[in-house]
Amino acid sequence: MITTLVQFALPSPITLEEAARRFESSAPKYRNVAGLIRKYYIRSEDGRTAGGIYLWTTRQAAEAVYNSEWRARVEELYGAAPTITWFDTPVIVDNSTGGTITKAA
Repeated sequence: MITTLVQFALPSPITLEEAARRFESSAPKYRNVAGLIRKYYIRSEDGRTAGGIYLWTTRQAAEAVYNSEWRARVEELYGAAPTITWFDTPVIVDNSTGGTITKAA
C-alpha cells in the first residue's frame, strides 16, 4: 500500500468552514476511484495550507489519478499547485474496526 500527502500553500488563509465547503464539493469525485482506499481532507490550523492524505492500493493507482487534469482542477479550486509526498505503508492499525491490523500484500 502507498500513502500520499498532498499539500498546497493557499494564496490567503481560509477558515475551517470555507475549507469544509470546498472539500465537500470535491469529495464525490473520489467515490469509487480505482485503488483509493481512503482519503482525509486536511487544513492547517492557520488556514494557510490544505490538502489530503490518501491511502492507495498501489502507486500506479495513485499516479493514474494525479494526472495533469487533476492538478489543474486542484489549482483552479484552491489557487495553488499541489505537491505530493509518497510513503510506503506496510502496516495499518484501524481502531474504527476494533483494532484491525492490515499488512501490505
